[in-house]
Amino acid sequence: MIIRESYLEKIRPFIGKDIIKVLTGIRRAGKSVLLEQIRDEINSPNTVYLNFEDLSNQHLCDYQALHDYVCEKIGDSREQFYLFFDEIQEVEGWEKAVNSLRVRFHADIYITGSNSRLLSGELATYIAGRYVSFVVYPFSYAEFKTINSGFTFEDYIRYGGMPFLSSLGYDPDLSRSYLQDIFNSVVLKDVVKRNNIRDVDLLERIIAYALANVGRSFSATSISKFFKSEGRTVAPETILNYLKACEDAYLLYRFRSQDINGKKILKVNEKYYAADHGLRETIIGANLQNMEIILENITALELLRRGFTVSVGRVGEKEIDFVAEKQGEKLYVQVCYLLNDESTVQREFGSLLDVRDNYPKIVLYKEGSFRGSFEGIPAIRFEDWLTDVK
Repeated sequence: MIIRESYLEKIRPFIGKDIIKVLTGIRRAGKSVLLEQIRDEINSPNTVYLNFEDLSNQHLCDYQALHDYVCEKIGDSREQFYLFFDEIQEVEGWEKAVNSLRVRFHADIYITGSNSRLLSGELATYIAGRYVSFVVYPFSYAEFKTINSGFTFEDYIRYGGMPFLSSLGYDPDLSRSYLQDIFNSVVLKDVVKRNNIRDVDLLERIIAYALANVGRSFSATSISKFFKSEGRTVAPETILNYLKACEDAYLLYRFRSQDINGKKILKVNEKYYAADHGLRETIIGANLQNMEIILENITALELLRRGFTVSVGRVGEKEIDFVAEKQGEKLYVQVCYLLNDESTVQREFGSLLDVRDNYPKIVLYKEGSFRGSFEGIPAIRFEDWLTDVK
């Protein structure tokens, strides 16, 4: 088991503090294991740990029942207790119980959930301003290499970063079956069930379209026209709602577009990226044939892991793959597979040279003879950048 130090490092300053720690992210990304690692690090006998996807805890999937159970466990103790609630969204009205426990006891509380709307509902007002959240992503390439030293970058492209795959030895058939199961669980439990979606076939077709077009600009209207060409009428509003439900379930990430020099957010040219490119390979296939967009997908998720807010940039008619912002600083990133001939060099570096500020700019490449920098902008080998986790 790999210790996910990058997450623990962010969480440690809040251990023991009167603020609820919330871990969110797509199913099977490692939230439960991270919760166990936090529990092991705290190493206290005063611990209550509950996984609400365990049927033996089904009787506690009501806020009053959960509250009463924990109160009984703690009793009259005035010592600090550590409460760990895994997949808390299964508990109806969970915010009431969690907030009451926070107020009543000297409790350090940690919760996980698989939906970004976990903290956006009406009941979330109970803990508003009293929590800090962390998104847990599938393995980065650096983590993948740590646990699979004999594997190549192409293996990472093929299988993605879902942690449990290492326990399967990355057997092709077992891995494909497992990833298909994750996809089905996310779609049925976190999208269909939570949004009362009736037309599951339409939902799956929209997801397939989005996964096939990761890294490409498209709109709900363009998808609607695509379906119309196949003889099916679907309103753009319905498509937007379905895509938003997939975002909430962390299956897809939407990146907005911004006019860099004009400093405004654009309502066109938005892009979607998959939470895990291994899932995309299972559902759509051809990752190794669509190398450029997969490299973009990996870059997009890596920037999010590193704490950046990310958008797609435009400078006039030119596009910059990613504008990453953190703590008032920016990083401009271009991604390409082959950086070799003069025309490619001019294209990839040219967009960055048109940006009128002095923030850092880089070009990431997978293959090619180009080395060094162009007009002061460095070209960095893709795998080197991914494993440089400073």
